[in-house]
Amino acid sequence: MTGNELIEKLSADLGMTKKDVKAIVDGVFTAIGDAAAKGDEIAINGFGKFSVKRTPARDGRNPRTGEPMTIKAANKIGFRPAKALKDKLNGRSA
Repeated sequence: MTGNELIEKLSADLGMTKKDVKAIVDGVFTAIGDAAAKGDEIAINGFGKFSVKRTPARDGRNPRTGEPMTIKAANKIGFRPAKALKDKLNGRSA
């Protein structure tokens, strides 16, 4: 499902304009991104948790030349689904 497909579905389900739904969806994702950038955990009841994970710097190899190189430390976002979502994915009723 693409972002536009999500907006169209929500617009039809909620009886709202696509413009209003797009503003809401964009706002939700912006809020999640902003909270993650601050290092906060984002918990959405019945859906799951987004959390920031730190990957340390490490040694690696350049795939083209085979030369050793250092891969910089970075932050990445992780997602852990809630039990209700896992049950839905596996065809179990909550």
